[in-house]
Amino acid sequence: MLVRLLYASRATQPLGPDAIDAILARSRKDNPALGVTGLLCHSGDIFMQVLEGGRAVVNELYTRIASDPRHSNVILLNYEEITERRFASWTMGQVNLCKVNPSILLKYSERPVLDPYVLPGKVSLALLEELIATASIVGRPC
Repeated sequence: MLVRLLYASRATQPLGPDAIDAILARSRKDNPALGVTGLLCHSGDIFMQVLEGGRAVVNELYTRIASDPRHSNVILLNYEEITERRFASWTMGQVNLCKVNPSILLKYSERPVLDPYVLPGKVSLALLEELIATASIVGRPC
């Protein structure tokens, strides 16, 4: 059974581009064998990530992320059983919102900044889908 999980967290310490690249490289290396696809979206110290795959694997990944001391304020935004993946093209895609047109963010929130803590999970998913449609995702496809 496939599931889609969307969560948000804050970095406990500032993460530079090299640290983010290392996180993405590890995900891109490990996820194909796990059958996991998804997308990491970040802006400043806020991260939002969607994971898709088998229920047990996705639940285990989320549990590990939630207990990782590099994360704080981890919240589950959306969790659902799915019949097909929306993010199947990425072992782990990346969106750096510093490089996205602010009007896309403003379409979904009160201010042109990423703040998944004040948005419903479905709205955050809609934002990610628009980022796919506008080719704002970088990274290697599967």
